[in-house]
Amino acid sequence: MKTLCQEESIKVPKGIKISVKSKTVEVTGKHGTLKRNFKHLPIELWLANGGKEVKARMYFAKSKQLSMLRSVCSHIANLFEGVQKKFEYRLRLVYAHFPINANIVNGGKTVEIRNFIGEKIVRTVHMLPGVTCEKSATTKDELVVSGADIELTGRSSALIHQSCLVKDKDIRKFLDGIYVSSHGVKEE
Repeated sequence: MKTLCQEESIKVPKGIKISVKSKTVEVTGKHGTLKRNFKHLPIELWLANGGKEVKARMYFAKSKQLSMLRSVCSHIANLFEGVQKKFEYRLRLVYAHFPINANIVNGGKTVEIRNFIGEKIVRTVHMLPGVTCEKSATTKDELVVSGADIELTGRSSALIHQSCLVKDKDIRKFLDGIYVSSHGVKEE
C-alpha cells in the first residue's frame, strides 16, 4: 500500500542559521558550520514559516521508504545539536595486567597507544577533521573525543577502539582494550 503524501517537519532552534539548496542542508551555529547532502533520497526539502522550520515531504512511498523522512529530520536535528553544543564520546582504557599508555600529540589531533598487552608496537590513530581528543580531567584512564559532526566524532572514537583489538587470543578472557563508555551531547 502506497501513501500518497507524507510530511515531517523540524523546528529550527534560536541562534542558528540554516540554508537548504537542492537537498543540501547547511547549518551554522557557534561551533562552526556543518553541511549534509541528501541528494540520494527521493524527497523534497524546504524551509517553511520564514526559515523557522524545515519540512521534508515524500510522495507515493511504501511504509519502509517513508522511514527515511524521520531519518532526515533526525540527521538535521543532529546538525543543530552539533553546532550548538558539540558531541562527545568517552572511552575507557581497560586492562588486566599491562597498563595501556595513551598519549595525545599534535594538539589533540593524534592519539598514540603504547604497551597494549605488553606489545612494543606504538599504535597511532589520527582523528578525523574537526574532531579533537583529550584525556579526562576527572577520571583516570579515560579519553574524551569531541566534535561538532556526530558522524566524524563517532568514527574517530571507533578508530581508537579498533586500533587495539586482541588478536589470536580468547577474547572472552583477554578483555583489554579501549571501549566507549558513554556518548552524547557535551554538557556545558
